[in-house]
Amino acid sequence: MTEIDAKIDALVPAWLHLPDIAEMLDVEVTRVRQLVKEGQLIAVRRGENRTLQVPAAFIKDGKVVKGLSGTLTLLKDDGFTDEEMLEWLFTPDPTLPGTPVQALSENRGTEVKRRAQALAV
Repeated sequence: MTEIDAKIDALVPAWLHLPDIAEMLDVEVTRVRQLVKEGQLIAVRRGENRTLQVPAAFIKDGKVVKGLSGTLTLLKDDGFTDEEMLEWLFTPDPTLPGTPVQALSENRGTEVKRRAQALAV
């Protein structure tokens, strides 16, 4: 869990509080906190009250976006911080096209993971 700067905050179009995610996933808030702790989601402190929030794009159809957790693991293994992972996931890439997180939500995770692996080289 980290605090973010204005650049990252501007890249991510929408955020969700942990209780909202718990409701969407139909789990307890403690389970959402566990997903964050395990690195399957990224939560950052933001807003006036510095509450933990997760990018809304990480949740789709009542589930964590397919391929997200594997992509986060690859990026973390490459030495990315949470902030750097958010920047990479939400920065538009014209060759993709769109952002890596959009590609994941559109079931184009293989290409996203390939690009994440290439970052390590």
